[in-house]
Amino acid sequence: MADTNRARFLEAPTETDRYSSVVRVLNRVLVLNLLVAVAKIALGYATGAVSILSDGFHSLTDSASNVVALIGVSIARRPPDENHPYGHRKYETMASLGITVFLVLVLFQVLAAAYERFVNGGTPKVFPEGIAIMTITLAINLFVVVYEGRAGRRLNSEVLLADARHTRSDVMTSIAVLGALFGVWLGFPIFDPIAAVIVAGFIGHACWDIAQEASRILSDEIVIAEDDVRAVVQSVPDVLGCHHIRTRGSADHAFMDLHVWLDGQTPLMSAHATSHVVKDRLMKRFPELADVVIHIEPPPPVLIPDQPISNS
Repeated sequence: MADTNRARFLEAPTETDRYSSVVRVLNRVLVLNLLVAVAKIALGYATGAVSILSDGFHSLTDSASNVVALIGVSIARRPPDENHPYGHRKYETMASLGITVFLVLVLFQVLAAAYERFVNGGTPKVFPEGIAIMTITLAINLFVVVYEGRAGRRLNSEVLLADARHTRSDVMTSIAVLGALFGVWLGFPIFDPIAAVIVAGFIGHACWDIAQEASRILSDEIVIAEDDVRAVVQSVPDVLGCHHIRTRGSADHAFMDLHVWLDGQTPLMSAHATSHVVKDRLMKRFPELADVVIHIEPPPPVLIPDQPISNS
């Protein structure tokens, strides 16, 4: 058993390994996003299509957000110190908010370009090579979404998942732009600014999703349901119940504190040992927990020993 536990410990990735993996993913995605952005922007200027140009600048924010994420992760990977006893993980969340800022800037730019085309008119030049280039960039974006999403779930990285959602909106906008190009090719130039507005809609949706998730973490919203915590705590012998359960943090790095009820006559050493059993079971059941603080106390005096314990 000891050898098995030691093997599991050696196989488990350290926090340093996790951050190194996140950085590798971000660097690879950054290169791909830059290629896509340059191709779309060049094509947009060559054709005069406001939809392609808007999509190109949208893709450029993918690259900018990768840079912001790399900066955030480099700070978040620092270990806890005297001024940051809980670590620096919220810097990763702040990097996610940085992605939202870039998206908002692009949103206004896209809407302005679409408005100008609606007012002043104009017909972009559409040619088969351009449609082929947009199709290739779409395929690259699809690969990035799948690759980054899988890596984000495997590494429990909120910044990778946020960036994958950002790129997912890029996939949808590229599909809309491709549809617009075919429409223009068939003689309907109005499809170009309409596609630009659709691009703006996807960008706005991505802004909302990322901002919601970041605000949930920064506002210390509950991470683990109380009933799930109680089920684990009350599975420990000698525990009479628990209350004042609080959790906060991100989906992959949470903190918990709670009050656990033991018989008032329990010796200190026994109570201490029981609290460690509770903590170990909680951290095994919820691997996202970075730490658990337990306060031992007797049950409320209103409870009657021969009746079921209420955990409310």
